[in-house]
Amino acid sequence: MGIFDILKSKESAEPNEDRQDSILFSTAFSNLGVDASLLVPWEARAAEIDAKRLAASRGIKLMQTLWARDRYMQHLEPQAIQELEHHVDFATVPANRDLIRQDEYGNFMIVLLTGAVAVDRVQPWGERLRLAETRPGEILGEMSLLDSGIRFSACSTMCDCEIAVLTAEGMDDMMSARPKLAAYLIALLARKLSLRLRVVSARLSEKK
Repeated sequence: MGIFDILKSKESAEPNEDRQDSILFSTAFSNLGVDASLLVPWEARAAEIDAKRLAASRGIKLMQTLWARDRYMQHLEPQAIQELEHHVDFATVPANRDLIRQDEYGNFMIVLLTGAVAVDRVQPWGERLRLAETRPGEILGEMSLLDSGIRFSACSTMCDCEIAVLTAEGMDDMMSARPKLAAYLIALLARKLSLRLRVVSARLSEKK
């Protein structure tokens, strides 16, 4: 059964019908045989980089403003974004901290709300290639959240940043409580990811 079939079945179920909660994202790594000790969850990374909690009211307001100008995410109405407050964590992170490290396993994605983040990839021959310097509103790490693969690149704060974090557990909760929102968000993330991969592929080809 595909993800949209799961979401559809949840939406059509009767209110009092017993339903199995989605475990698609929160157990994806174990289902693929990945050693749990290799997984770096957001809680561990947050403690490591001294992330501090950000008021959800500010985080949601920033997200609504930024995504209203995004080609894809603007399709999420302000009320829909407001509902994300129940499933997303908000934090402030100091400068020069690794939000994501290349080749690690992680089960969360990040939305940059303020500040700037450097996206780098270390090539097999040791060269560190700067792929991007992201601006507020950009999404980082969604590939690993969606496909349970290793991180393609490293993402480091260039200054003090405010971020929103969606974890695998948060996505599962959303699929159970707000299946329409979850389905729409996943579709938008997939489109943005496809575009990003095309751009990165083109840049890597130019470096050969």
